[in-house]
Amino acid sequence: MNIRHHLAVVCGTTFVFLLTLVANEWIFRHSEFVRGVNWIYLPAGIRLLCTLLFGALGAIGILIASWISCFFYYFPNDPVRATFGGIISALAPYLVYLFATRKLGLSTSLSNLTAGRLLVLILLYSLAGPAMQQAWIALSGDTENIGERFLVMFIGDLSGTLMIIYTLKLGLWFVTRMHASMHRASR
Repeated sequence: MNIRHHLAVVCGTTFVFLLTLVANEWIFRHSEFVRGVNWIYLPAGIRLLCTLLFGALGAIGILIASWISCFFYYFPNDPVRATFGGIISALAPYLVYLFATRKLGLSTSLSNLTAGRLLVLILLYSLAGPAMQQAWIALSGDTENIGERFLVMFIGDLSGTLMIIYTLKLGLWFVTRMHASMHRASR
């Protein structure tokens, strides 16, 4: 792969993540528990999806997008929280990706990604991200409502990831069916 392709993947991932973040803020604004913690969080699905599809390049795009959102939207007056929040947002799905490729034998082409494995990865990611975020916040001295924040973040990441992954899966199924029926009709 060349540098332009790498740059396109990173920029595309960054753009899609930020677009999904705006959509989530617009559609699910009422679902915010505390700043940055939602009962439904669609960008979580993009984090996992882009990292599974593009590996380290996807994680870099997520890191850039997370830093943009953390520094300019969520925590503009707290550069330490913005820095580590962005790192954790990219690191959690990347660690799940590494686990999947190294321990589960997931191929980089995702050809052996079964529905069961995908569900396991979604659950692992939905646990890892909130656990890492809440551990960082607790180490920073904020332990108030940590259990509730973790639970809401877990539910938000799980629901958002399931919505993104299965909406895309349904869309692909629909396109495949339409293509197959158009192919049969042209015979």
